[in-house]
This record gives sequence, structure tokens and C-alpha cells, in this order.
Amino acid sequence: MFGCNKYNGMVKVDESVKNKWGAVQSAYQRRADLIPNLVSTVQGAANFEKTTLTQVMEARASATQIKVDVNDLSPEKIQQYQAAQGQLSQALGRLLAVSEAYPDLKANQNFRDLQVQLEGTENRINVARNDFNDAVNGYNSTIRTFPNNIVAGFTGFKAKGYFTADAAAQEAPKVKF
Repeated sequence: MFGCNKYNGMVKVDESVKNKWGAVQSAYQRRADLIPNLVSTVQGAANFEKTTLTQVMEARASATQIKVDVNDLSPEKIQQYQAAQGQLSQALGRLLAVSEAYPDLKANQNFRDLQVQLEGTENRINVARNDFNDAVNGYNSTIRTFPNNIVAGFTGFKAKGYFTADAAAQEAPKVKF
């Protein structure tokens, strides 16, 4: 009876981790869905460096191709997913930086609205990642503490990976006007 109770508790925290991972993926999908609209708005308002737009679309395609199985949230799989999303973040940063050189584009209401949507989405992504890490912390703590670790070992519960900061995030972006 004791083992069943511990097992059921571990299932609950495991499901919580899976739920939070779903929120992370949903937030990233929202961003991926907004990008074609942003690119279309930029293309319609300015005829500038095509490589920037190409990089954004290629990074978006790459980021949406990486799938992580919710039943295998290993640190390696999460790192792989995060790396693809980091490339997309960098491409979006370059796109928004290039827009500074085009006052007509910045004045375009559609572009401003999309910038606000992207900013909100980036905030949602950050909240979702933090919530996921909190859920992973609770899960990993549960399966590693005694006597849960004994039940976890017998029933196959393994530690989950955390979202970590991208190496490129260690250096603050430079903004030049």
C-alpha cells in the first residue's frame, strides 16, 4: 500500500512536468506562427537585405522540425530543442535590429503590433520555461528523496532535464542607433 501511494505521487508530478512541457511547446509554437506574419509585413513595407528574412524563415523551419517526446525529456533532448529555438531568437533579433534602419517600417502599425505580439510571446516563453523548470525540480526532488527513490528505481522513473540558458545569452546584445 505504501509503495502504491508513493508511485501514484510520482505519476502526478511526472504528469505535471509533461503538462508544463506542453506549455513551453505551445509558447514556442505561438512564436513560430507569428513569424510568417512579421516577415510578410516587413517584406511589404521595406525592400531590404533579403538574407535577413531568409535566415528568419530558415531558423523558423529548423525550430519547428525539432520535436521532443514528452516521455523522453532528457537533458540532451531539451538542449537540442533549445538550440534550435536559440537560432530562431538570434534571427528575430537581427530582423528587429535591421528594422531600425527603416523608419517607414517602424511607423507601420502592423509591424508595431507584431513587435508587441512577439514581445508578449517571448515573455510567455520565459514564464513557460520557468514553470517547466519548477515542475522538473519538484519531480526530480520527489524521485530522488528517500523512500521515493526506491519506488522510482523499481518503476522506472528517471530524472528529467532542465531548460538552461543558451550560451549566447551570456553576452548582452548590442543596440546601436
